[in-house]
Amino acid sequence: MPTRAQVTAILPARLGSTRLPGKVLLARTGKPLIQHVYENALRAQRLARVVVACDDAAVLAACRSFGAACVLTRPDHPNGTSRLAEASTLLGLTDDAIVANVQGDEPELEPHAIDAACDALLAHSDCHIATVACAFAPDQDPTRPEFVKVALDQAGRALLFSRSLLPYPREAAVAQRLAPPLRHVGLYVYRAGFLRTYAALPPTPLELAESLEQLRALEHGYRIAVARCDVRSAGIDTPEQYDAFVQRVRGGTRTA
Repeated sequence: MPTRAQVTAILPARLGSTRLPGKVLLARTGKPLIQHVYENALRAQRLARVVVACDDAAVLAACRSFGAACVLTRPDHPNGTSRLAEASTLLGLTDDAIVANVQGDEPELEPHAIDAACDALLAHSDCHIATVACAFAPDQDPTRPEFVKVALDQAGRALLFSRSLLPYPREAAVAQRLAPPLRHVGLYVYRAGFLRTYAALPPTPLELAESLEQLRALEHGYRIAVARCDVRSAGIDTPEQYDAFVQRVRGGTRTA
């Protein structure tokens, strides 16, 4: 299993957001959202350090104000993985260093999920990426496209990710018993060398069709290990979700 000396968490913090502009700097709790994410990530046992990858000077200044390690990356990255590749280079990480990608809008992500993804990558020497999957909660509808689904092989590696229901339940009772749908959690752990490889790979048809960047790795033949653990948290994408988070912080009922 990885030691704390091996793993760096990088938090991509992009100022722009279509549905909730400037969300990483929203601070109705008394702290900017990115600070909640940073402090929560520090609770993971596998991490040696946590670094914020900013795309704007305002985000950089906010992160420095609460003592976070941070780097300023280009603003034009097409996705978070590309931003991580630049950040890993700026940090001087070697190809065999392990990098955890913790999204900058997930302040309640369970720290044990970060640890599980780190462990999964080290347990699968044939994989270049690790991620996390969990069972659907009773109030979550697996048919909804905002929930990404993942199908696994017998060794715990990803076969496919999709916004469609996966697998298709041709016989519902049998499917529910043998292969119930798994919800993909958008947390990734990489070997730093692969981050730089990924950034040079051309986009792929499934990636573009589903708007899921992890499909680029699968379509180019790279393997993804999947850790299964209990995750109930969700990211913040809308004003309503941020309002609910503020109420949980004020009420002392945060999920992580």
